[in-house]
Amino acid sequence: MRPVLPNREEAGRLLAERLGAYRDRAPLVLALPRGGVPVAAEIARALHAPLDLLFVRKVGVPWQPELAYAALVEGNPPELVINEEVARYEPLEDSVLAEAVRDETAEIERRRRIYMAGREPLEVAGRCVILVDDGLATGTTARAALQALRRRQPSRLVLAVPVAPADTLSALRPLVDELVCLATPEPFRAIGLHYDDFHQLDDEEVLELLSPQKNPG
Repeated sequence: MRPVLPNREEAGRLLAERLGAYRDRAPLVLALPRGGVPVAAEIARALHAPLDLLFVRKVGVPWQPELAYAALVEGNPPELVINEEVARYEPLEDSVLAEAVRDETAEIERRRRIYMAGREPLEVAGRCVILVDDGLATGTTARAALQALRRRQPSRLVLAVPVAPADTLSALRPLVDELVCLATPEPFRAIGLHYDDFHQLDDEEVLELLSPQKNPG
């Protein structure tokens, strides 16, 4: 299987070309950290748009952490969206789920403290919002993010991702006003297989991408 993208930055530039019509609509670009940040930074730069973060954490099944049982979206209060398909086959006891949610809530708070340095999230209501990640697999995290964002009443909600399975996109399409995806490789398997460079970002890289010099919008 040959990768379809060299890296997240190039993916962002390619998505920005597809999103050019939004340049005059004063969009807000929201990244799902960490992996979505370099993709979103390129989009925000090209559209002359502000870049902000939406903190969402996957709640994995303890004995299979990559399997998303639910997703937790920051907020007051945070929103927990259960992956009903997984929950039917891998049910978790309430106490196990509560412990996992506490852990992910702490990680959301840690990341917001480090990345945003006390800055409040930008207002979503009434704005054209473009939500960005570096790819989708099951779509559980994106679904939670989109459901939470829709309740905050943006004027338009767009999901932009470089790669995703076709069935995942079909499931998410009713939640957005527009969905932009560069590639739907088959078989899909894992997001990282479709990039030449899909390294794990650290906090320092994210902070660099969020710096005013890198994000003048």
